[in-house]
Amino acid sequence: MGGLGVRAREGDDQPDVVRLVVPVLCGLVLVSALVVDPAVWWAGLSLTVAALALMFWSWYDVPPEVVAPVVLVSTVASQSTGALEVGLFMLSILGLALTGWGESRWTTWVLVGLTVTAPMLGWWLLQRAEFVPWIWTIGVAFPAAMGWAVHRQEVLVRELTAARHELAEQAVREERRRVARDVHDLVGHGLAAAMVQVTSARHVLFRDPEAADEALATAERVGRASMRELRATLSVLRDGDEGGQESASPPGADDISRLVEDARSAGLDVTLLTEGDTARVDPVVGVTLYRIAQEALTNATRHAPKAETTVRIHVDDAVAVLEVASLGQPAAEPDQRQPRYGILGMRERAEVVGGTLLAGPVESGWLVRCEVPL
Repeated sequence: MGGLGVRAREGDDQPDVVRLVVPVLCGLVLVSALVVDPAVWWAGLSLTVAALALMFWSWYDVPPEVVAPVVLVSTVASQSTGALEVGLFMLSILGLALTGWGESRWTTWVLVGLTVTAPMLGWWLLQRAEFVPWIWTIGVAFPAAMGWAVHRQEVLVRELTAARHELAEQAVREERRRVARDVHDLVGHGLAAAMVQVTSARHVLFRDPEAADEALATAERVGRASMRELRATLSVLRDGDEGGQESASPPGADDISRLVEDARSAGLDVTLLTEGDTARVDPVVGVTLYRIAQEALTNATRHAPKAETTVRIHVDDAVAVLEVASLGQPAAEPDQRQPRYGILGMRERAEVVGGTLLAGPVESGWLVRCEVPL
């Protein structure tokens, strides 16, 4: 809480102008008091000590509990001869410095209270009839109040700046997560489906060339569809690209049937059940359901290709529900040490639109269930 000299304020690249002005004010008050209302040498020396203490505080990191008592005692002592009354402005400067530079601690407020009441204390001790203490009390209290207001304003500005930076960092992190989800959806799913077909083709290449050719054709079709979606997404993400080479509307709940057909072509035993009017689903919610269904079907194709998979879409006046259930043993037990980015991405997508997602094992299989309010 000590002085910072001409160094920058905390969280600010600009020097503290007030700390540059305070030494000048102390010098002006000291010179004015000595010239306008001179006193004996020791009274002038006492006021000089008070001015130097404030200047020293402005230049160096010194605890206010050390500086303030020196200024208080020296200033009050300088008034004992009845002269140097202008020197009481040192108390005004001290009050401004205490509230404007300091942290809000009990010691600070004790010192502020002593500073504000110092003129009354001096009047009581010195018994000067011509001295009007309440005027000087106001003259000390007002700068102290102004210093407190300015300090609070600076603290508020720093807090708002920190909050703005935190929100910006959160936005960047959220954008990174969104891009990661999109890349996972557009590239990961397509590659996974294509790799399944390529693996199937390699296994039957010499034994059944026609089946191998069909599997490679499916892999090609899946790859081209993924490339189209990737181009469409990148054209939307690209800033200022109003005349992109191609434009495509984002997928929705109605397009889940296409995902089911692609999964069936990849060899997955999958059935689609639709209840309600999917056209009522909001486009944003539709994209969410589509991506979750895509992730769930990709996982089913990869981990449980022999299982019976059912995709159920239920839409009513209140909610839209998507369930993807795979009943059967997985091809291999998943490695629990590997991070499940797919489930994490599905959960994040559901939370963005205010929905909930449950993904986990059930009796004889695996269930993914997403519920989004409409």
